[in-house]
Amino acid sequence: MKYLLTLFITLSLATAFAQQKSDGKKLLQFSGIITDLDSNRVVPYVTITNLNTKELRSANYKGYFSFVAHPGDTISYTAVGYAKAQIVIPEVVQDSKYTALVRMKAEIVYLPTVRIYPWATVEEFTKDFLSMKIADDDVEIAKKNLSAQSISGMAQTLSRDAGEISGINWRLNHDRALNKNMVQTNPLLNPFAWGKLMQQIFNGDKTRKDDN
Repeated sequence: MKYLLTLFITLSLATAFAQQKSDGKKLLQFSGIITDLDSNRVVPYVTITNLNTKELRSANYKGYFSFVAHPGDTISYTAVGYAKAQIVIPEVVQDSKYTALVRMKAEIVYLPTVRIYPWATVEEFTKDFLSMKIADDDVEIAKKNLSAQSISGMAQTLSRDAGEISGINWRLNHDRALNKNMVQTNPLLNPFAWGKLMQQIFNGDKTRKDDN
């Protein structure tokens, strides 16, 4: 890369000296770097135009440029996304070369807002709009939450809290304490019940005999 750059500068200087001898005008090697005005990052591949000679040049990917120009030439710089910039080479340059740092300002273009709709035609929008379900407001939601059906469903599905469980256990213990002496026995194990049953059987047979 260094050899190519050296060869390029050498050819440029040779061409410059040849042109200077032919037309008698002073030539100089104009070089520089192009950077962004706000971020100081290099701006690559900027188009450079010498408005006096109508010659077109281009900066490399690092924003560097170097070519032969005349004192007093107006150099224009253009790039996509940046505002146009111009530099005038001074008329009096002591050396045979001139270096400049070119700063270009990013140009922001505000495009109009574009809204994308999922409906291809007005008829499709109308159909979807008419079939759209409107969401309930706060009052309607409160009415549904306080309805008998909603409360009954929550009572069946919601788990009991500690206070409710404690109250149920207290009532069960209270009922057991009241009914602990009222235990019902099995009638098959009661001899008095068996005696009553036999008496009923005997009475029933006697009643049937009296009827006959």
